This record gives sequence, C-alpha cells and structure tokens, in this order.
Amino acid sequence: MTQQDAPTEDSLAETRIAKALVRFRVMAYIVGFALLGLLVAMGLRLTTDITTPSAIIAPAHGFLYMVYLVAAFDLAQRCKWSAKGTLLVLIAGTIPFVSFYAEKQVVRRVQAGEKL
Repeated sequence: MTQQDAPTEDSLAETRIAKALVRFRVMAYIVGFALLGLLVAMGLRLTTDITTPSAIIAPAHGFLYMVYLVAAFDLAQRCKWSAKGTLLVLIAGTIPFVSFYAEKQVVRRVQAGEKL
C-alpha cells in the first residue's frame, strides 16, 4: 500500500460516522416499534386482565432504549452535535412515533453535513 492508497483521517471519520448512522437508524426503528408494542400491551393491561404482553415488552423496550441511547450518543459525539440537539434525539425514543421523525431528520442532517 502506497502513501496515496492509505485512507485519510477525513475518510476514516466519514466511514465511522456512516457506520454510527446505520446503528442509530436501526435502533431508532427498533425502539419506535417496541414503544408502539408497549403502548398496545399497556392498553391491554389497563383495559383487560391481560398482563403477560406488558410484562415481556416493558423490560425489552427498556433494554432496547438503553442501546438506542448508546447508538444516538455515539453518533452525536462523532458528528459533534450540540448538547440540545443530542438531548432532543435521546428523548425522541420515549415518545410514540417521534423516534421515526427524529430518525428522518437526523439522517437528512448528517448526510448534508449539518449539525444538530
């Protein structure tokens, strides 16, 4: 490998950001759907005596949300987001449907090279 073939710092940073973005996108969708499942399960729990779905989905969503936080924070650090932008994206996984919207906004801005 010659000096010209060696990857530059910028290309390595772009590759790391691209990989972090993929991890974030996957977790945003997983957490979004898990939260919707949790809403259904909690609705069943509150309106009927069916408690098993919420007993399974609630801890699973909690774990998945922690993974989402790590993926979002990793992307935020790599893209040098503001504290406010980072916090808004981290909170997005707690509000139904917002993780889907946040994912679209994050992808658009990261691909455009904009900061949050």
